[in-house]
Amino acid sequence: MLMTPDRWTLALENGDMAWPAGARVLVLRARGASDFSALGAAQIQAVQGFAPEHDRLAVRGIEVDIAPEGSFGAALVQIVKSKGETLSLVAEALAHVEPGGVIAVDGQKDEGIESILKAVKTVMPVDGVLSKAHGKLFWLTRPDRLPDAVADWVAEPGETDEGFVTAPGMFSPDGPDQGSELLVALVPQLKGRVADLGAGWGYLSAVLLEEQAGIDSLDLIEAEWSALEAARINVADERARFFWADATSFEPDAKYDAIISNPPFHAGRAADVSLGQAFIASAARMLKPSGQFFMVANRHLPYETTLKAHFGTGSLLAEIAGYKLYQAGKPKSARRG
Repeated sequence: MLMTPDRWTLALENGDMAWPAGARVLVLRARGASDFSALGAAQIQAVQGFAPEHDRLAVRGIEVDIAPEGSFGAALVQIVKSKGETLSLVAEALAHVEPGGVIAVDGQKDEGIESILKAVKTVMPVDGVLSKAHGKLFWLTRPDRLPDAVADWVAEPGETDEGFVTAPGMFSPDGPDQGSELLVALVPQLKGRVADLGAGWGYLSAVLLEEQAGIDSLDLIEAEWSALEAARINVADERARFFWADATSFEPDAKYDAIISNPPFHAGRAADVSLGQAFIASAARMLKPSGQFFMVANRHLPYETTLKAHFGTGSLLAEIAGYKLYQAGKPKSARRG
């Protein structure tokens, strides 16, 4: 089955969008499945802080980094679900592209491309827009002098009321969500080697390390680079170790006595229960035969069947404020291994 070309490919093939020949190209939030060949693939520096996408790009032989380096003749921004983070990406592209260069911004309607286009238009002129496949691509020329308003788009780190460092685009940047608060309030005393799958900016780990002396070590496993960097600040305990990795494929150096998790359940703006299900399977694989798994999730998410498939025992510890807290033991993966 033929795939629909990416919008930037169509815009270039149709002659709608001018693109500087031979330019060094920056792609921010580059996605692993995207085709960048029309942009001049040999000159691309992809930037992606989400470990699974970063790894997909690297496997394809694309130069991929955590942050841009140097200047560029053009840039493509692939938007994310957070408007604040996306506008910060546009500001980053403007800062790294030379005057006269092209900045293209691409995304789906359900990702919020319309609001991004509107926000950019209020600050500077847009050269063109291409609508295709339930999304839009728009592009503009980098002016000699950036409007002062662009500086307001830069997403600066902030602090929650509790003093934790976060930033726009992270999960629950304004403070711990109720599910995480439920988990740290009701999880029993843990001992030995512990892991936090999908640790985010470190709330669960920070509280448990402060309250529980029986924990020998706690590994924070987080796929989003910026969130893990915040966690390094928020979790000031020598027992903590930090791993930038996909929790669903991470291989620990030894099995864990306990694993805690408030797993993600969105891919973009769409709910995706397979993410939480993959976290459950991964926890079972990483635990000792005697290990225990503690997971909090929104009440409506159907995780019970997956828990039964991967663990020999399980119980519902609490159901409060729209969340469920599960405890599971006797991981079946451990018995098979």
